[in-house]
Amino acid sequence: MTVLPNTSTTASELEGMLAAAETAATDWAQRPAAGRADALVAVAEALDAAADQLVPVAQEETNLPPARLNGELKRTTFQLRLFAEMLLDGGYLDARIDHGDPAWPMGARPDIRRVLEPLGPVVVFAASNFPFAFSVMGGDTCSALAAGCSVVVKVHSGHPRLSAAVGRIAGEALRGAGAPDGLLALVYGTQAGRDALLDPRIKAGAFTGSISGGRALFDLANSRPEPIPFYGELGSVNPVFVTEAAAAARGSEIVSEFVGSYTLGAGQFCTKPGILLVPEASSMVQELSATDRPAPAKLLNERIQSGYTSSLEGLLKHDAVDSLGGTEDILAFPPAPALNITTASALLADPEGLITECFGPSALVATYQSEEELLAVARVLDGQLTATIQGEDTDAVAPELVRVLAGKAGRVLWNQWPTGVSVTYAQQHGGPYPATTAPTSTSVGTASISRFLRPVAYQGLPAHLLPGALRDENPLGVPQRVNGALSI
Repeated sequence: MTVLPNTSTTASELEGMLAAAETAATDWAQRPAAGRADALVAVAEALDAAADQLVPVAQEETNLPPARLNGELKRTTFQLRLFAEMLLDGGYLDARIDHGDPAWPMGARPDIRRVLEPLGPVVVFAASNFPFAFSVMGGDTCSALAAGCSVVVKVHSGHPRLSAAVGRIAGEALRGAGAPDGLLALVYGTQAGRDALLDPRIKAGAFTGSISGGRALFDLANSRPEPIPFYGELGSVNPVFVTEAAAAARGSEIVSEFVGSYTLGAGQFCTKPGILLVPEASSMVQELSATDRPAPAKLLNERIQSGYTSSLEGLLKHDAVDSLGGTEDILAFPPAPALNITTASALLADPEGLITECFGPSALVATYQSEEELLAVARVLDGQLTATIQGEDTDAVAPELVRVLAGKAGRVLWNQWPTGVSVTYAQQHGGPYPATTAPTSTSVGTASISRFLRPVAYQGLPAHLLPGALRDENPLGVPQRVNGALSI
């Protein structure tokens, strides 16, 4: 694997990496799933062993505390092991076998067999706010490697030294596990990332970051002579809807939990609850105003700080927005957590101006007069990663609110909080645009492997030419759907 220092990757260096990635992808795609699983586990073990070396570098570059970084590293290595287990199961291949049937009702059916196969080399654009879990060996890299693809990572400028260290450790572990050279490469600089995305050898792209940056890359991916899938996670306000009954039953509890959620990690989570809708007649506004907030914390870097300050200043200039509670140091460096207030009617009058992401430790409270306004606000939302209902089982508004929000968000929560995206089998971290550019996929959980696979059908081939997963004797022992019936 090639790891470069924090300088822009040159055109000749990039060419060498892409050529190696193309060769490695062919080799890696043909490796047995067990071999790929062993390699992922080897990387996990190597990263765990290097925690004492990696975490201090991450802390220096991102201002994140050691406890958070250690937890994030553990999440990253857990994810690698989870994908290794999934590879051994084989269900991800979605192997389907239809035997020839001359009596098929729609006419004689040929022998046709379908399986998912790796796309080829992919480029992953690392994120700033998760220097382990969404960076060099984060979810996109993990799922692509598991799928059988080679990966070119565009390093994020916010943590270049950490990226180089993780890349070196992961590369050594992959080589030790017998992976081909060129399977994982790191590139530096905006131009190198763009050039990699446009190269015909790259077959997919993945990104976590801003709407503007992600949309620009999405447009590039689609501008190619051969457009490719581009999986961008862009932005979300993650609204929270508090019903009248919930406010009456446990308003104080909701207030405390909300403040903890929107300020977690200094508000630098893509799932931060950015808007809270509460009944105007409740005491929740007064409680929110009086509730203590965490002390100021440094943001990831100066660019994040500048963007946050600009967004918050713009929101505070809106005629329908007022500050709620203390305002001292909310625009300082580091910024104190901010809380602002508006109304549901104002959200409906200017959704574009008010229902917008402000990446950092701030949130907007909106009061409503009737629960019909909850439904009205839900209907004007654009695509979201999450939407949360704080409600009671007897809420008459709940069934329709759940239905509307399910059409707007990738994950709908009931009496929980969106900050906390569990790495599991059923997770969905995605949503309609602008939350993501690919609402049918997830960037977290084992289902994310499908991003980097494509279906291939084999019709009428002799057994010895079929992939192992499609042979009748099932030498790989994977689940097969044979003539419509699942066989495990």
